[in-house]
Amino acid sequence: MRRALSLVITTKNNVATLGDCIQSVTFADEILVLDSFSDDGTIGLAQSLGARCLQEPFRGYGPQKQRAIDLASHDRVLLLDADEAVDQKLAEAIREVLKQTSPPNACRLQREEWLYWCWPHPGTRLTDHLRLFDRRCVQMGEHPVHAAPELTTGESSRMCPLLPGRLRHYGHADLGGQVERINHYTTASVERPNQPAPRLPRTRMMLAPPAAFVREYLFRRQFLNGWAGFIAARMAAWHAFLRHAKQLEHLKRDTRH
Repeated sequence: MRRALSLVITTKNNVATLGDCIQSVTFADEILVLDSFSDDGTIGLAQSLGARCLQEPFRGYGPQKQRAIDLASHDRVLLLDADEAVDQKLAEAIREVLKQTSPPNACRLQREEWLYWCWPHPGTRLTDHLRLFDRRCVQMGEHPVHAAPELTTGESSRMCPLLPGRLRHYGHADLGGQVERINHYTTASVERPNQPAPRLPRTRMMLAPPAAFVREYLFRRQFLNGWAGFIAARMAAWHAFLRHAKQLEHLKRDTRH
């Protein structure tokens, strides 16, 4: 017997991408949208597509997603961001997992990033993320920005099967939006409460950016994506620089007082 699935999404002014997200998982038995008081038509769109919509204040990335997971009607959850969509091959793989007699506690999905004006070359090394899981075996992590589902069963995420197909992410729609996001994420990462003082912030500020560029451009093969890949690698380096520069600024500011 096929297991019931809840598609879980947290939103805040995502009317531009939410439709594609929901329509890529039409086989879900429930669509739960937990919204942080959008004012751009997100709720109306979600309701028109059959979603059960709730609105609550934003608690932070991890706590908000955990709250949405807890509110779902079914234990088997597919957790997506509002700017992500499942391609047909991945949708078929998810349906096959739901039919299994003893499905795994969690599955990893490969995520493909939109690069400003193109999808990446097939040879680009993709990241993967735990997004399909039994919520009784998972809880959200505590990272202030990049909180992700973590297994509570003692398993490593590497032990979870990697499903075929792609989770398509429209996060890098344009450079301006990415710059704003990097600025927001690095500030949130530095200003989280009870954070220990960073070690060697000056050294990290100098060495982390070129290391990030090499990792993206060579090891993740962004060089296959032409100028779009070069820009993506440079933006990764900028993210690393800004995070450590803000850590140094934060440290100096605290010392001054």
